[in-house]
Amino acid sequence: MHKGHIFFFRHAKKHGDFLIVAVGRASASRKFKNKLPKYSLKDRINFVSAVKYVDRAIPGDIEQGSYKVILREKPDIICLGWDQQELGKDLRRWLKTKNLKIAIKTIDKFSK
Repeated sequence: MHKGHIFFFRHAKKHGDFLIVAVGRASASRKFKNKLPKYSLKDRINFVSAVKYVDRAIPGDIEQGSYKVILREKPDIICLGWDQQELGKDLRRWLKTKNLKIAIKTIDKFSK
C-alpha cells in the first residue's frame, strides 16, 4: 500500500456512493508483476479496508479474466488505473459479450 493507492481510492470514490475494492491475488501479482506480494491476501484486504475511502475490500478473482467478481458485485462503474489500458480493452470486450452496461472510468496518474 502506497500513496498512489490512496490517491486511486480517493478519486474512485468520487464516481459512486459505495467503493468496493477487489484486492489482487498472489497469482495475479506473479502473472503481471513477476513477483509475489509481501503480505498475505488477508493482510492486504485488511490494509485496504482501513482506508477511509474504501467501503469494502474483497478478494479478486482466482482465475484472471473470469470477472466473476463483477458478476457477483454488479457494479455500476468500474475504475481502472491510468496504466491498465490492456485490462480496460479486455474488460470492454467481456462486458460486450455479456451485454452488460457498466461504465469504465480511468483514474489519472498519481502526482505528488
